[in-house]
Amino acid sequence: MKLGWLEATVLTAATVANAKDLAYSPPYYPSPWATGEGEWAEAYRRAVDFVSNLTLAEKVNLTTGAGWEQEHCVGETGGIPRLGMWGMCMQDSPLGIRDSDYNSGFPAGVNVAATWDKRLAYQRGVAMGEEHRDKGVDVQLGPVAGPLGKYPDSGRVWEGFSPDPVLTGVMMAETIKGIQDAGVIACAKHFIGNEQEHFRQAGEAQGYGYNITESVSSNIDDKTMHELYLWPFVDSVRAGVGSVMCSYNQINNSYGCSNSYTLNKLLKGELGFQGFVMSDWGAHHSGVGDALAGMDMSMPGDVVLGSPYSFWGTNLTVSVLNSTIPEWRLDDMAVRIMAAYYKVGRDRVRTPPNFSSWTRDEYGFEHYIVSENYVKLNQRVNVQRDHANVIRKIGSDSTVLLKNNGGLPLTHQERLVAVLGEDAGSNAYGANGCSDRGCDNGTLAMGWGSGTANFPYLITPEQAIQNEVLNYGNGQTNVFAVTDNGALDQMASVASTASVALVFVNADSGEGYINVDGNMGDRKNMTLWKNGEEVIKTATANCNNTIVIMHTPGSVLVGDWYDNENITAIVWAGLPGQESGRSLVDVLYGRINPGGKTPFTWGKERKDYGAAILTVANNGNGAPQDDFTEGNLIDYRRFDKDDVEPIFEFGFGLSYTKFEFSDLKVKELSADKYSATTGKTKHAPVLGKAGKASDNLFPSGINRVRQYLYPWLNSTNLKDSAADPHYGMDAKDYIPDGATDGTPQELLPASGPSGGNAGLFEDLIQVTATITNTGSVAGDEVPQLYVSLGGEDDPVRVLRAFDRVTIGAGQEIQWTTTLTRRDLSNWDVASQNWVISSAQKKVYVGNSSRKLPLSADLPSVQ
Repeated sequence: MKLGWLEATVLTAATVANAKDLAYSPPYYPSPWATGEGEWAEAYRRAVDFVSNLTLAEKVNLTTGAGWEQEHCVGETGGIPRLGMWGMCMQDSPLGIRDSDYNSGFPAGVNVAATWDKRLAYQRGVAMGEEHRDKGVDVQLGPVAGPLGKYPDSGRVWEGFSPDPVLTGVMMAETIKGIQDAGVIACAKHFIGNEQEHFRQAGEAQGYGYNITESVSSNIDDKTMHELYLWPFVDSVRAGVGSVMCSYNQINNSYGCSNSYTLNKLLKGELGFQGFVMSDWGAHHSGVGDALAGMDMSMPGDVVLGSPYSFWGTNLTVSVLNSTIPEWRLDDMAVRIMAAYYKVGRDRVRTPPNFSSWTRDEYGFEHYIVSENYVKLNQRVNVQRDHANVIRKIGSDSTVLLKNNGGLPLTHQERLVAVLGEDAGSNAYGANGCSDRGCDNGTLAMGWGSGTANFPYLITPEQAIQNEVLNYGNGQTNVFAVTDNGALDQMASVASTASVALVFVNADSGEGYINVDGNMGDRKNMTLWKNGEEVIKTATANCNNTIVIMHTPGSVLVGDWYDNENITAIVWAGLPGQESGRSLVDVLYGRINPGGKTPFTWGKERKDYGAAILTVANNGNGAPQDDFTEGNLIDYRRFDKDDVEPIFEFGFGLSYTKFEFSDLKVKELSADKYSATTGKTKHAPVLGKAGKASDNLFPSGINRVRQYLYPWLNSTNLKDSAADPHYGMDAKDYIPDGATDGTPQELLPASGPSGGNAGLFEDLIQVTATITNTGSVAGDEVPQLYVSLGGEDDPVRVLRAFDRVTIGAGQEIQWTTTLTRRDLSNWDVASQNWVISSAQKKVYVGNSSRKLPLSADLPSVQ
């Protein structure tokens, strides 16, 4: 056999690092082929029919991006012109359409988690899906479960939901359902262990002055992987997600898009994922190696963004022709892509992209990077619909009231309202004045990086509060704002005469390619930004009715001021999107009774959370080693295990009314006995013949675009077509054992076609509790169910179920939920399966991780 492009770099998806005794990712081959089981059956059948009629080059074109800035979208595959199919468009972001116009700026994922409302998560998913669909996007690059939240100060935690895997998993699933019900493929990312921005890409780190040659390795043991980081991806697969994005980092010293253990074994083998795996932008590291390790689509196609070279494209064609990659593997890539396409109905609702990611000008170059083909790029299609309503609703319902000593709600009777702090006002450069929101000017409504969208407008708190006072006040209320955080004297003057001082402070974070004030994606610390503590100190020294409102991507350190007696209320508003000010005043003035709960823990000190972000290269110039030694003890689990008192615990949030919990009932349900999966797969389906090199030559009559990545050959001489100096090396020295084996394979014990063994998702126990609103106004409560698994090494308690319910004043409801086998199980490394231990299990119900008035022992179940 002959190897294709740049294979001298090593293929075994497990990077061998035993010389230094580093963590090791064992190989797992072959890459499982799609089966079309369950809800995928019809889409799979149609995909097989479609792919069976394609040429080798056409299959390759489905798998490879055309190159950075070559088409309209941030990533776009080649098309199949013979069948009237243009390339598939991949577009950021998890909170809206990046680099577009006339689109909405939705609240961040962390705000969705703070609502604890599955319905709102779904509605946001539908709205985002509709906007992407109407702009011509095929795949929305979201939602996010990586980072999960090992580090509270990690740069991109706000793109995801919560450091709790159950809360994240539920919100992931509902978001995916919404996006895909709107006719767009969702992409669950970043798979997996992508928990910090520092060192995520060697090249990016080198730009910051770090002398490393490989990306960081997240070293995760098998038990932690299953019980924590894999959990929300299970829920994503069960929700039918069409695509998964492999990450920049290494996992146990094997790159995320080269890691046969995580892609082949965990995702495709154990979870039965039927969709396709795409690379993150620049996370593709080898041609044959990544194909055999389970990657299905290269984004944006080039080896380095903007280069004319690709690991795939022509080189994938060469690798199939010289039998280095079996044709069944390419067939499986194409089938997975097309199955996702058909599953969400792209063939029914598809329109070509009507915008450009590279310019807001109406006209420009279609192939932007090489300035070719001047056309109309931006058709300026307005896709916003009435989505401002769901954005405003999520903003208000995600607002968390952390403290209230009579400061809220406001009454419209205040004589003078002071609005203090830069975070209340506008960005002097404009709402979209900083590329990818890469600054912290004015009020903060989303973080920075590729996970952003352009605002159509941004209602600031200053604007909304002033309008509220003018429109609904008694005509006698004064309102003044000081939004320069250095103007402390002026703030003191206004605060000293104010009936209420509304103080706005923030902290920001984002993706690692942007550095904001020395914060290279990850936050340098957990304090407030831009003199925020001094702004609070100034206000409280001059006004005994100070209310602090925070816009942050996660927890900040509030220990120096939260208990100040002049602070009558504290509000966390997160990153609420374009309706920020309106959402906030709905809560401040009592139109909406706050029901949000914090989706993370507020600790007294950074050290209370455990290990710090790795910011020092600790492996010479090789891959920095990030050892996940805390296992599954992150966030509230860490605080509980260490018996550390937080300031505000996970799941906490106040209301303008009060709730009581009573009458806990536990009932065992009948369920089948759990059995390990056994048997074998079918033979890998081969849907065509590769043909000869001469069948795949560059067609005549096509106007070649410079640097465009094509699937065709320039010569029948495969070595010349590959242009690879390493071509000719013997494949047997590099192809992992079993990687090209298409014969029936043994099924894994915990495996199943939709997230794993079906027995894991059977209901074993029903839990019921009564919740009473003992106050005088209607409000929303979030009943939360936690379980003690009982093992010595287990967390004290883990969240397993929740809901958001509306209860009238003086009314009561009965809340019922269930526990599945997965909810009560631990991962057993020896048997590679989920096992319910003999330890006594206990259930707790309440409204935060530390306010759990109801508890009961659970019956023994298997």
